[in-house]
Amino acid sequence: MGNGKRNRKEQGQDGRRGKRSRVEAKHTEDIDDESQDNVPESALPKSALAHVEEEAHHDEFGAKDYRTQMFLKQDHSVRPLWLSPDGHIFLESFSPVYKHAHDFLIAIAEPVCRPQHIHEYKLTAYSLYAAVSVGLQTSDIIEYLKRLSKTSIPDGIQEFIRLCTLSYGKVKMVLKHNRYFVESPFPDVLQKLLKDPVVQQCRLRAADEAEEELVVSKVTTKSALQLKNKSRDDASTGAKINLTGAAANSSNTTKDGGPADEEKVPEDIHDFYEKLDKDDDDEEAGGGQTVSFEIRQDEIETLQKRCIELEYPLLAEYDFRNDTLNPDLSIDLKPTTILRPHQEKSLRKMFGNGRARSGVIVLPCGAGKTLVGVTAVCTVRKRALCLCTSAVAVEQWRSQFKMWSTVDDGMICRFTADAKDKPIGCSICISTYSMIAHTTKRSWEAEHVMDWLKSQEWGIIILDEVHTIPAKMFRRVLTIVQAHTKLGLTATLVREDDKIADLNFLIGPKLYEANWMELQDKGYIAKVQCAEVWCPTTAEFYTEYLHMQSRKRLLLCVMNPNKFRACQFLVRYHERRNDKVIVFSDNVFALKSYAIKLNRPYIYGPTTMGERMQILQNFQHNPKVNTIFVSKVADNSFDLPEANVLVQISAHGGSRRQEAQRLGRILRAKKGAVAEEYNAFFYSLVSQDTQEMHYSQKRQRFLVNQGYSYKVITTLAGMDEEDLGYSTKEEQAQLLQKVLAASEVDADEERIAGEGGLTGNKSQVVRRVGNMSSMSGADDAVYMEYRTGKNAEHHVHPLFKKYRK
Repeated sequence: MGNGKRNRKEQGQDGRRGKRSRVEAKHTEDIDDESQDNVPESALPKSALAHVEEEAHHDEFGAKDYRTQMFLKQDHSVRPLWLSPDGHIFLESFSPVYKHAHDFLIAIAEPVCRPQHIHEYKLTAYSLYAAVSVGLQTSDIIEYLKRLSKTSIPDGIQEFIRLCTLSYGKVKMVLKHNRYFVESPFPDVLQKLLKDPVVQQCRLRAADEAEEELVVSKVTTKSALQLKNKSRDDASTGAKINLTGAAANSSNTTKDGGPADEEKVPEDIHDFYEKLDKDDDDEEAGGGQTVSFEIRQDEIETLQKRCIELEYPLLAEYDFRNDTLNPDLSIDLKPTTILRPHQEKSLRKMFGNGRARSGVIVLPCGAGKTLVGVTAVCTVRKRALCLCTSAVAVEQWRSQFKMWSTVDDGMICRFTADAKDKPIGCSICISTYSMIAHTTKRSWEAEHVMDWLKSQEWGIIILDEVHTIPAKMFRRVLTIVQAHTKLGLTATLVREDDKIADLNFLIGPKLYEANWMELQDKGYIAKVQCAEVWCPTTAEFYTEYLHMQSRKRLLLCVMNPNKFRACQFLVRYHERRNDKVIVFSDNVFALKSYAIKLNRPYIYGPTTMGERMQILQNFQHNPKVNTIFVSKVADNSFDLPEANVLVQISAHGGSRRQEAQRLGRILRAKKGAVAEEYNAFFYSLVSQDTQEMHYSQKRQRFLVNQGYSYKVITTLAGMDEEDLGYSTKEEQAQLLQKVLAASEVDADEERIAGEGGLTGNKSQVVRRVGNMSSMSGADDAVYMEYRTGKNAEHHVHPLFKKYRK
């Protein structure tokens, strides 16, 4: 008995220690504050969970030996890629056949790493799902890889491709003439589905329709994207986008745009392109024949779930040109609006078959994602809902709609906490995820706007920064608002909890992903020099850092005097060059300390919308305001084209996404700086020999995989000659005492509204060590009582009850 009690007591102590360690680990682990709620595997096709089965032999040194599975071709020197049995593809970017292979690999595989000379891709079930969704057939994929590969294709790879593409893309759910149809060019597939009793119950039959009769129709494959102004590259070269998205004249040009030696291009690759172009022309001329059957609108969700179980997931397509129930909008692109080649190519993936496909488009920050969304709305010409991450992004989307399209103010309404425009007569609504997914009591005005949103039948929904919202919130947003087409836009299709794959079936497959380095070489985004600045930690700060066990260890790293001096030196240096500088800090205590000491404006969570807009406008147009300090609220959707220098003094652990998003604040193409080797600068300041160096390596992984390189700076030349702050021992000692006197709340990162995915059921309260002064209002903490439960409304005054109905 005694031993049992002692064991239970020890387990209880371990549980309490585990809880405390989990709370502290939440602030130190390299995760994004993203929900860990997993989508059940039953919601995904079994083939989506498949992986390439590899049978590799190892040599005496432990390396994988593929010589028995892959045989080298005699003309391997003119073939551009290697395909290994584990699904990894290595592409030579210096090959004359590079362009032939690049766009094709983007369509069928996931980019892993794309440095200057060798690009790495990986075949996955989701990437092949995306390939068939844009029209590629199984035989085309395998034949293409055979012609491009330096070796024979392993049998396991061919089996994996057939497994993943056997049923994907065969069945589509189409809205046409205001009725929902399940459509397929393969009659035997529909007959197989109709044998299932659940599918039979979802089918809507006419009175005179036979039991097994299917509707036969002819569809056009001509692109629904009709642009008055071609992109600059298309207008100059007359390029034609074919089935794979590669330029038809790419066989005559190299990666750098110069003439290629046609003798080096194998004839079988050239002939295969000719065949694809001919087939594509024949399809556009004659179209194709499909069979379909009508389904009940109230059984759509049941049918989708059942089709996934039957290994035939439904691809959602919207035949908007035949939708007569929803009125067309009088909206179009302005005559002066010209799309860039990568923007047009991404939209052709969405509208390539005459309908609107749902999916995700991945473009770097500053590459024009907003214009892609505006063009998609102008193409569909139905009611549009645009969801953003913040109120600032809502204002930016509104201005972009007015800049690029013929829309007027009366057609756009905003739905945020500060701006609730009247929705009467509006056709384009711009709001935030948190406003739509809000679950608690709303104001009377917000309730009416939400009722209007739910009652509308939206033609298209634009999901900006689609990577930031966990799956649970996505499900809530997509079930609250009904839309025929869903377009997700992002620059960083990556999450630390590996839940990006859920977007394939919540929204749709990835339609297009651009290459950052190619856009940089063409001048569409800025040329950025990335640097990691090592700041030596002073002896006093490092001693406290080694002995500190609480979360204030990271605060000591951020408030390192040498880091402050490096930040001040870089700000002064770039201000003398008339650069525009943004300084990022996740820690609000450090943000205020740096900004007040340097006498610069700062923006963080509690900053009002009016003050934010005033600071941002001064930063853009006032030559005397060249530096601003911002917290993580500016990670996403802060459009500052003038900014060309970014200094990062504090970050969120090892988040790869945050590093890339912050780099995006200075990626806008810079005017008049083409001659310079670099026209934008990204500095990440880390305290030497601390935990920050470990996090910094993890944060850089995504950008390094995109082709960027970090320059390590251990000494800033000319820094000793400047009169900088905290140069004396007395000042450094005072700063150390200020940091030690800070509370645990000051050591935490900033918490912004809606962060963590709006889990609803999970409390965001964290137990911390405090004091009585905090309860009375010190440390910005307020003691408040909340009355919850069913009896809470009984104590409300009758006068207020009437207005809450």
